[in-house]
Amino acid sequence: MIYHITTPAAWQAAQAAGAYTADSLASEGFIHCSTREQVPGTANLYFSGHTGLILLVIDESRLQARLVYENTSGGEVPFPHIYGPLNLDAVARVLAFPPQADGRFVFPQEG
Repeated sequence: MIYHITTPAAWQAAQAAGAYTADSLASEGFIHCSTREQVPGTANLYFSGHTGLILLVIDESRLQARLVYENTSGGEVPFPHIYGPLNLDAVARVLAFPPQADGRFVFPQEG
């Protein structure tokens, strides 16, 4: 499984449209995702101070778009990137993703 952090509004829009696209798909050519181990770091780096987030749990085997593990920011750890719209049936679960009381994110218990 891979994971994508987003908002309920973006997920609702995807359901209405029939596929999920993120702003990064238009600007960078792919949808940013994370492995389970990468989720907290990604959330704390890019979503600090945000509330009302959700975590899409994506079954890699059901993706219609190409999935590439790569590092586009020059680091050492590759991240999963989806090169195309995310087909809705690849989303196995949607989890609430609130920060802890101290504002930091941890991987959800039910994930």
